[in-house]
Amino acid sequence: MAWQTRMTPELAQFIAGRDHFYMGTANAEGRPYIQHRGGPRGFLKVLDEKTLGYADFAGNQQFVTLGHLSENDRAFLFLIDYPTRRRVKIRGRARAVADDPALARSLADPSYRGRVERAILFEIEEWDANCPSHIQPRWGAEDLVPAFDRLEKRIRALEAQVRELGGDPGEFKLPE
Repeated sequence: MAWQTRMTPELAQFIAGRDHFYMGTANAEGRPYIQHRGGPRGFLKVLDEKTLGYADFAGNQQFVTLGHLSENDRAFLFLIDYPTRRRVKIRGRARAVADDPALARSLADPSYRGRVERAILFEIEEWDANCPSHIQPRWGAEDLVPAFDRLEKRIRALEAQVRELGGDPGEFKLPE
């Protein structure tokens, strides 16, 4: 499949579901850097068919990505959904916008505790989704906690049934 140049509804939906991504930049000499970006699900926002944006929060004070973008605006986003084994690669140009607090606020999730320092806008040049080969599925707490809660509830109900039948649930051992 050829790289696409415009946003599709499927890509917008995929982006809206992410709570993290990796951003690649390089300085003027081409020295690369990869930065993990995380936030609440949907913090990377689709602004139009060619533009993404996110609120950039206070971090480790290294400013490597910002330094690179000041010298070379070419950037790369790598988004991955581990449970469904899907990934999307996006090439484009990025820029930091520090003088528009209204833009930064519009990109921020008010319930997220991070302090917004600026907005980052990303202009899509091309993107591609590729195969799930070799992606190991992983699940976050938002996926696992409800499943564990259901299992614990079922275990308590079964233990209550054992007690009603006159037994002691602690006596049962699984066969080896």
